[in-house]
Amino acid sequence: MNILLLGSGGREHAFAWKMTQSPLCDTLFVAPGNAGTATIATNLDFSATDFEAIKAVVIKENIEMVVVGPEDPLVKGVYDFFLNDADLKHIPVIGPSKLGAQLEGSKEFAKEFMMKHQVPTAAYDSFTAETVEKGCEFLATLQPPYVLKADGLAAGKGVLIIQDLAEAQTELRNMLVGQKFGAASSKVVIEEFLDGIELSCFVLTDGKSYKILPTAKDYKRIGEGDTGLNTGGMGAVSPVPYVDAVLMEKIETRIVQPTIAGLQKDGIPYKGFVFIGLINVNNEPIVIEYNVRMGDPETEVVVPRLKSDLVELFLAVANEKLDEFNLEVDERSATTVMIVSGGYPEDFEKGKAISGLENVENSIVFHAGTKLDNGAVVTNGGRVMAITSYGSNFQEALQQSYDNVSKIQFEKMNYRKDIGFDLV
Repeated sequence: MNILLLGSGGREHAFAWKMTQSPLCDTLFVAPGNAGTATIATNLDFSATDFEAIKAVVIKENIEMVVVGPEDPLVKGVYDFFLNDADLKHIPVIGPSKLGAQLEGSKEFAKEFMMKHQVPTAAYDSFTAETVEKGCEFLATLQPPYVLKADGLAAGKGVLIIQDLAEAQTELRNMLVGQKFGAASSKVVIEEFLDGIELSCFVLTDGKSYKILPTAKDYKRIGEGDTGLNTGGMGAVSPVPYVDAVLMEKIETRIVQPTIAGLQKDGIPYKGFVFIGLINVNNEPIVIEYNVRMGDPETEVVVPRLKSDLVELFLAVANEKLDEFNLEVDERSATTVMIVSGGYPEDFEKGKAISGLENVENSIVFHAGTKLDNGAVVTNGGRVMAITSYGSNFQEALQQSYDNVSKIQFEKMNYRKDIGFDLV
């Protein structure tokens, strides 16, 4: 079959790498893709949110399945676009409906969903510019640190955790009145701070049944020891060593099952990934947030651990036969280390020539912010590439990733040297 994959990051390169291994995949198109996907698939030069361009290529190339990588096209309703078009409605889209995508598109929607379906989460309230002073008063009733979340999509950077009350009140005004995150912070959710260890649980659902994918933990801060600004993710480890059978059983019964049942009860069409960001507080899993797609860079450690055919898995989702699918997982650990542009997540330069890729051995290079420039691979984003390795444990896998990171060079290249530091 001919398949179209939407997106341009490391997550999409990992999907493409796995999907092209399937005998069911004849031709894979990626829009817009990157320098990595260009080596194994056909990149198309249009945005993942350009629905008319998507329709044109689906018809022209006889596309039989569309897989959506990032959240933007989902929140903007690409699933509904296909469903409501006579020429497209027979083509399966792997990703939730526009309503389902509100689990990520609106923090308030997600919180209300969790409260309604008794999914454990932090206490919260939400505020707008009109109620900003009430928000400041609400902050004063909480214990520090204070958690402020932009309601809308802010590319993973719309969450502030602040120790000082006056600073938190100032930042709340900056977000709501000063539009610090633009339209994304026209509404802000304030919630109680939870102290524990974070992890990610990935679920694939066909709307009725589900499969839980391997656990992973990513590292969001730019600096060693989880310091500095939040990024899109600097590295990841799978499986998460401290997640035992007891905790996993709690996650499934208290969080996964009521989430999938809640989608059904609310009549929300959902055929795709549910990324559940959790925090483990004294061995009790509590949901921090939902995302409606796979995480990045977690995909770069989860997908390599899937032994099953990914295209077959997506077909089972499309045909609502996920309960019949036998998901096989590699027992080895997988880790990834993200190489980023100097200055990221603030200002950085693009177009830096990347060398040394041909020297990488026994690791998989997943491109993220790269492009081809006259045949040469150059940087084209903040997070440039993820170096993924296997090992009998995460320490062994990490050593392999770091050995190969040292072989790659570009001007002002940066990476964290302590991925997994808190798991030892």
